[in-house]
Amino acid sequence: MNGEKVIGCSALGLEMIGKVTSSDLARFVFPRLGAEDAEVIVGPRYGEDACAIDLGKKILVASTDPIIFAEDRIGKLGVNIACNDVAASGAKPRWILPVFFIPEDSLDTLDKITRQVDEEAKKVGVAVVGGHSEIVPKIDRPLLTMTCLGIAERFVNSAGAEEGDLIIMTKSAGIEGAGIIATDFEKELKEKGITRGEIESAKGLLDRISVVKDALTLLKFSSSMHDPTEGGILAGAYEIAEASGVSFELWLEKIPVDEIVKKICSAVGLDPLRIFASGALLATAPKDDAKLALKKLSAKGIEGRVIGRVKKGKGVILIRDGKKIEEIYNPEMVRDEMYNLWLS
Repeated sequence: MNGEKVIGCSALGLEMIGKVTSSDLARFVFPRLGAEDAEVIVGPRYGEDACAIDLGKKILVASTDPIIFAEDRIGKLGVNIACNDVAASGAKPRWILPVFFIPEDSLDTLDKITRQVDEEAKKVGVAVVGGHSEIVPKIDRPLLTMTCLGIAERFVNSAGAEEGDLIIMTKSAGIEGAGIIATDFEKELKEKGITRGEIESAKGLLDRISVVKDALTLLKFSSSMHDPTEGGILAGAYEIAEASGVSFELWLEKIPVDEIVKKICSAVGLDPLRIFASGALLATAPKDDAKLALKKLSAKGIEGRVIGRVKKGKGVILIRDGKKIEEIYNPEMVRDEMYNLWLS
């Protein structure tokens, strides 16, 4: 930070990193989807992290995610983030296919990552059924993409939120982001006065990024579910609202943020609601179902609370102490702030 080029961007040759904008997706991706297939229930669209394919009495759910940060824990992140997307769409994750891109002369790195993938896959209960491993020149850190598949009785997409629903969130905002910062910017955090113990505590947040249990618990109650990642809780909320054609009213004082997340974000000048957010799950449900859902979460030892409600309109309205303080009406307003660390 502080004017120094952070590892990652120069190696990738990027001046800007992060998701392709929604307008560029509409121009370059969504119109170019190959052959039509009547069995595709849900394909690529804004706000959806998984696809759904009709198998007759069952639905195949699949999702793919790239991981380019938190090099020391890239295997752990890869398994959980891909599985989260499938679980948040209503399916129990069953199978994963990792693709490893490894720098030259880094077989020790491949050994470390595959050990992580194996260990985490066993915890989640998924089998590695394929993939690819390749040594790539001119990169200085490993890259990983992970595909996950599962079978669902009912596909839950991001487009199901309805006016009057309550918005449920599990765990804390910024879990993934704070864990990545502690992993990739340990030296900078120490210079900012963060203690070794606090850094290790933040790294440990990456052990909490699975929302498979959260999603399967909320499945029967939810009109929509979404695993917020890049852009944080606010981006995830905007994506559901946009996909559903509704407005989200979020009560900021109700959104939980762990103290260690607040401390890490404060040290590097980031908003915990606008950084990578795997570990939290967003769901919408009718009022009575939301009450039952919170009881089920509590019974399973999962933190959950209502953080807002679904209304008519468009975008996301941020409320503090009953007063509107911000309105998000464009996805560019919730670009992930963490990328500033790599670009500074």
